[in-house]
Amino acid sequence: MFEPALDNPVHACLSTRHAHLALGSPLALRYPRDISPLAGLSGGTAAHVAALEALVDVDDDVALAGPHVPELSPRWAVFHASEITQMVRSDTTRLPEHDLPVAPLDANDVPQMLALVERTQPGPFRRRTIELGRFVGVRDGNRLVAMAGERTWIGRFREVSGVCTDPSVQRRGLARALIARVVNRMLEAGETPYLHVESANERAIDLYLRLGFTRRTRFRLVAARRTR
Repeated sequence: MFEPALDNPVHACLSTRHAHLALGSPLALRYPRDISPLAGLSGGTAAHVAALEALVDVDDDVALAGPHVPELSPRWAVFHASEITQMVRSDTTRLPEHDLPVAPLDANDVPQMLALVERTQPGPFRRRTIELGRFVGVRDGNRLVAMAGERTWIGRFREVSGVCTDPSVQRRGLARALIARVVNRMLEAGETPYLHVESANERAIDLYLRLGFTRRTRFRLVAARRTR
């Protein structure tokens, strides 16, 4: 049975598992800006928007995803708006990991992780995002060319995130192998993997379906910068 808190994942995570990282109040919660731009609201009223604005300095940005993504005031400039699909893997069968040189990543790897994100644009990833979970990667020589890891965590549900592969090594099964490592670790810990993907990214959704994930719901996603 699915956790109802998945209906508002960012706010639910920041209210529970990641409460020690949360900034704000029950109306609006966010991560510190060097961890993630993600923020979540418990409702969509003017009071919720005001609580969010109190958390965001001028020239800072946030990403809102979930059931409560209100229209923002003229103090904001929206630079990305789309729809994302939430997918859950209830199947507890382990995935084949294949024989690839997958290695754990740590804080020393952050510069290369940020460079990979810059090349591939998988979604928000910042200097301290690695504190949200375990990440694994594949290198080509000394260069990090693929990675995957964990982000939000709600009850027994753990989010697969940060999945990206350098264009120079795509279609070699690296993403599949890394996702398998992340998913299998979650299964071993008694956790249920879930994830979010742009609804327009049919190629990624098809991969996740083949890996045993199923579509659960869709959310509006808005990334905006506070301008004044």
